[in-house]
Amino acid sequence: MSAATLREMRWWDLEPVLELENELFPEDAWSPGMFWSELAHARGPKATRRYVVAETEDGTIVGYAGLAAAGGLGDVQTIAVDRDQWGTGLGARLLTDLLQHATAFECDEVLLEVRVDNTRAQKLYERFGFEPIGFRRGYYQPGNIDALVMRLTVQGTETN
Repeated sequence: MSAATLREMRWWDLEPVLELENELFPEDAWSPGMFWSELAHARGPKATRRYVVAETEDGTIVGYAGLAAAGGLGDVQTIAVDRDQWGTGLGARLLTDLLQHATAFECDEVLLEVRVDNTRAQKLYERFGFEPIGFRRGYYQPGNIDALVMRLTVQGTETN
């Protein structure tokens, strides 16, 4: 299996991205409109979003991730990796891309929410230096699952 290539998500990626979204997050998948709204802010000189896909040589989308940035704060909106790619380092590559763009967006810190029962993702975020800072009770619906809120202080930021 060759490594997937990361590239900017474009509108024509939405169909396969939504298929993967619904497969991985059937209970609380994003709608097409949510992705369209995010992509509307991902291009041009005033862009505040970074969305990336992971694509295999045959054109299959096997992962995606998104970051929103505003006022020095980044927020990891989503990271998803096809189950067949779990354990390959693809999630780390996607997160690395988002964090590089958080620096480009001049973010001082990056936040994310992760399901309290998703220990695989929590371990990934901890490896990157994210620290738990609180909970959002009943954040994931249905099921009323709590979210663990994690924060990373971006290194090298300067305040004048």
